[in-house]
Amino acid sequence: MSIKKLSKIRKNDPHFERECKTYEQPLPSREYILQMLQEQGKPVSFEQLCVLLDIQKHESEMFQRRLGAMEREAQLMRNRKDAYIVPERASLIAGRIEGHADGYGFLVPDDGGDDLFLEAKQMSKVLHRDRALARVIGLDRKGRREGAIVEVLERANSMVVGRVLIEHGIMVVVPENRRINQDILVAPDKKSKVKAGQVVMVEIIEQPSKHSQPIGRIAEVLGNYADPGMEIEIALRKHDLPFQFSTKALDETKTLPDKVKKTEWEGRTDLRELPMVTIDGETARDFDDAVFAEKKGKGWRLVVAIADVSHYVRPGMALDRDAQERGNSVYFPRRVIPMLPEKLSNGLCSLNPDVERLAMVCDMDINASGEIKAYKFYPAVFRSKARLTYNQVWNWLSAAAEPETDVQRSLMPQLKALYALFQILLKARGKRGAIDFETIETIMLFNDQGKIDNIVPVHRNDAHRLIEECMLAANVCASAFLETNKQPCLYRVHEGPTPEKLEGLRNFLKEFGLGLAGGDAPTAKDYAVLLEKIKPRPDAQLLQTIMLRSLRQAQYSPDNVGHFGLSYEHYTHFTSPIRRYPDLLVHRSIKAVLEGTRYQPGAWDEIGMHCSMTERRADEATRDVNNWLKCYYMRDRIGESFDGTIAAVVPFGVFVALDSVYVEGLVHVTELGEDYFQYDNTKHQMLGERSGKRYRLGDRLNVKLVKADLETGRIDFVLGDASRAPATPVTGIKKPTPARKAPARKRS
Repeated sequence: MSIKKLSKIRKNDPHFERECKTYEQPLPSREYILQMLQEQGKPVSFEQLCVLLDIQKHESEMFQRRLGAMEREAQLMRNRKDAYIVPERASLIAGRIEGHADGYGFLVPDDGGDDLFLEAKQMSKVLHRDRALARVIGLDRKGRREGAIVEVLERANSMVVGRVLIEHGIMVVVPENRRINQDILVAPDKKSKVKAGQVVMVEIIEQPSKHSQPIGRIAEVLGNYADPGMEIEIALRKHDLPFQFSTKALDETKTLPDKVKKTEWEGRTDLRELPMVTIDGETARDFDDAVFAEKKGKGWRLVVAIADVSHYVRPGMALDRDAQERGNSVYFPRRVIPMLPEKLSNGLCSLNPDVERLAMVCDMDINASGEIKAYKFYPAVFRSKARLTYNQVWNWLSAAAEPETDVQRSLMPQLKALYALFQILLKARGKRGAIDFETIETIMLFNDQGKIDNIVPVHRNDAHRLIEECMLAANVCASAFLETNKQPCLYRVHEGPTPEKLEGLRNFLKEFGLGLAGGDAPTAKDYAVLLEKIKPRPDAQLLQTIMLRSLRQAQYSPDNVGHFGLSYEHYTHFTSPIRRYPDLLVHRSIKAVLEGTRYQPGAWDEIGMHCSMTERRADEATRDVNNWLKCYYMRDRIGESFDGTIAAVVPFGVFVALDSVYVEGLVHVTELGEDYFQYDNTKHQMLGERSGKRYRLGDRLNVKLVKADLETGRIDFVLGDASRAPATPVTGIKKPTPARKAPARKRS
């Protein structure tokens, strides 16, 4: 049917023009379908709906498919008589299931409303991350809305990683993801040689229901639980991390050259004579940035060259699809899951020394006050003069060591220029009011069996900070360039504290006679001023931790709301396209502006949410692996006593971060003393009702290790002999920072 012949009913669709632009044969929009159902005020059969919307016979099949898609997304549903109804009219709420290790769960509504509590009986019908429709049935004893599942809309789990248990001849798989709290029954197979305790991938062939648990079949045997590297294999599958490139992506990689061709230099600025260098960690293999600085009048010239990944990975390629799916590289101890195949990440796009490489360059003029007065972006070809490490550079700059080769000695003027510029940029950072939390980062040292030998602190020196400031400057220029030219992109946004968290922070600070300036809208500078004020205090680490927790998580978004922590009005990620997909998109956006075109990869909002998700996914996976390795490491130290600091207070106890080994474990509330302890979320403490004993975030404790359970990943402590009462911070002594793992690459 042509558009001209469509009836008045169809043309009354408020989104008629949009549908005509999108489809050659436009159907009624989803909004119009829902409007029609709402107006009827009763369930409507498919035939009746076709009449109401003037659906012709030849459109029937397409219309049914649209209704099916709306059902899957819970925009409408069918009742027992197969008639369509609007879920809201039936008081049904659609959402995603979030399971809990203790058996209960929540339905997180699609519309952003309050979660619905689901008791264990309701959770028996679903698995973590399934989508479902639920009905509110009342309030639970904590006053939360409680729900009952009406219908499962979408199953999220087809393959699950877990350990095999065999009891009374019956084989089950216990999922590694504790949020999936139902064991999966494995169908009998006489040919199976799977043994108890092995880690497997199980394919779910029958999803759980009200009357039966999930049933599956063994699809892959990964090995034994304590095999070297097994913790990573589990994490990859537990968090659905893509770790194998598609065949098409690998085929595309094979067609790429092994080195940069001269024909690719065309239209690029030749920077091969500029003494640019890369400065990274000792174990880095993908070098995506090189730097150069020189005095220019009263100011400075700073050149930041970034690997031109977008030259090789183009929209529509399988390589691009794989990179977007991964979102970022994932850095595990002793293993990396790269965003791009090794030929690109460690080869063509890695800025290795003494070879031609293609780059996108940010060339900046910076005045004596550290302000960027002008900048330009352009494609270039260059040769890195050396691959240097942070420790190497800092040892030279601090005169702790001397350069060993003629090449290294020739680079010293350039490194001194970089360092002089860094000191100016650092002053500008302080003037701007960027927040700079002090933390201790750690690295794991491994033995030949792939297990931890030791955990040691990594101290950031000025060479780390030098590169960080260079990257920040380039990122700010990239965001300014795209915003000025009205080219959409993904900004790296970081919003200030929510009103609730701000109120909680201020209430906590009052107890210490402190206040945060800025009223209802404090700035990063207000935070920075307070951080500087508390530095000399013995409880500085406690106060810094609470301030840090009041802030929101940074994410990617096309809506520029600024970066609160760095105190920038606009900020994006430009400097790591080898390992972050948003950076690759920013490069394409910059090139589009330079070429006088527009870059539009799709829905920017959705891409931003996806990249934010992959970043969190990588963090969760690496945290799992680190926790497992630490648990394995602590098994041989059961019975030992350690000094530590309370790093977190939760309703069921306190987590203690050990001073010397940088491991955290739990002192359960039942081990705090013979008393009833009340959890105070605002004051971050446990308080004994009878004794008045207080265990607060930042307090010092001596604890004894009693359990390191690999299956649950839990490390349990009890109070040491000398610590039956919580210690108070000693005046003048700065408590150690709870450890966190060292980043695999520079932070920007």
